[in-house]
Amino acid sequence: MIRSFDGTPVDQEWLDELCAHALWAPTAGNSAGVRMHTIGPELVADYFQVATDEEWRQSARRAPGLARAGGAVLVTCRVRDYLTRYAEPDKASSELARRDAWPVPYWYTDAAMATMALLLLLEESGWQAALWGNFRRDAAVRDWAGVRDEELFATVLIGRGDGQDVASSSLARDVVARASRVRRVEG
Repeated sequence: MIRSFDGTPVDQEWLDELCAHALWAPTAGNSAGVRMHTIGPELVADYFQVATDEEWRQSARRAPGLARAGGAVLVTCRVRDYLTRYAEPDKASSELARRDAWPVPYWYTDAAMATMALLLLLEESGWQAALWGNFRRDAAVRDWAGVRDEELFATVLIGRGDGQDVASSSLARDVVARASRVRRVEG
């Protein structure tokens, strides 16, 4: 992930195709409830006006670099698609036709898988990206993008790095080694 782009514009037709490939990621019950909405380079500034507030844009040290993204993708999920699918005869016995019945909401799992597929495809294509969590202002972003009946999962900002990335303070944390987080189950 990078957080400072150089402003190189992303070709939106290419990005549309890349998103279609990313949506090959698995979906629970083949519900196909994940959507990707592409934002061309000419709308990135408008996106940031809606997705952030003036205070953040003035105080966040990463704001200028992120705002120079060459394109973006809103990743959304349609919960209703999952509930409808799991009400169908071959899935009805799961009793997952109600949102509150899901111990793990797979619409988010599926959105995460499609997002990871997109991130890997971008990397393979020589582009760089940042995952922008939608912790606030998601309703305004959905309204701006004309997205109805979908939940905003995340935004993927895309472009080329300018070498001015501001390192995350999270990188200084002591973290348990990856190998120690793997456990073999023995019978």
